[in-house]
Amino acid sequence: MEFTKLGEGKTKEVYSFDEQHVLLKFKDTVTAGDGAKVDVIKDKGVINAQTSALFFRALEREGIKTHYVGMYDERTMIAKRLKMVPVEVVLRNLATGSIVKRLPIKEGEVFDPPIVEFFLKDDARHDPMLNYHHMEFLKLMTRKEAEQVEEVMVRANKVLKGLVERMGLVLYDFKLEFGRLGDELIIGDEISLDSMRVRDREGRIYDKDLYRKGQPLEVVASSYAEFLERLKRVV
Repeated sequence: MEFTKLGEGKTKEVYSFDEQHVLLKFKDTVTAGDGAKVDVIKDKGVINAQTSALFFRALEREGIKTHYVGMYDERTMIAKRLKMVPVEVVLRNLATGSIVKRLPIKEGEVFDPPIVEFFLKDDARHDPMLNYHHMEFLKLMTRKEAEQVEEVMVRANKVLKGLVERMGLVLYDFKLEFGRLGDELIIGDEISLDSMRVRDREGRIYDKDLYRKGQPLEVVASSYAEFLERLKRVV
């Protein structure tokens, strides 16, 4: 069966499925540096699609609305048709990544309560940070919507952090994206090791930071696969 392609990003292709739904086909590409670094890892798309599906199902069970409907095949998700907002919303439990470069915060510091940040999806500008005023001026979200998104992030963190802890691992941070379904903002895109940072108690990295730090593709692939197998045992 042929489907009309609606768009393509660095790691996914979007196809029309019906009037209310789209297909998200996960690619095997892995990228870093706003797309400046690109490689292919065999079956990475399958792993990320399956990982995302498990996380989305866990959120839905807790009453957190997402675009997830089901799986079309092993690497293709059926999702509600959303009007995506070009904003990345990051929740941080422990300090790592850009925040320790931008602010006088040390690697590994604990954020209690967690910190939520907004970034414009714009590779050319290296995803600049946004506040409520920026988002209102750019007509991305109202302040009320941004506050509601922050509440969803905190609720999602409780679910995702709990699952990761049951795996014997630590959730440092994660990124979610949101889209409009009518007048409502709900979670879209994906939830995978491409969009979260996970370590074990000894500091072993499981996520895309492996690729960012130049580890062999085989190491990245085996880490992603191991994470999925461990996740299957706790959901």
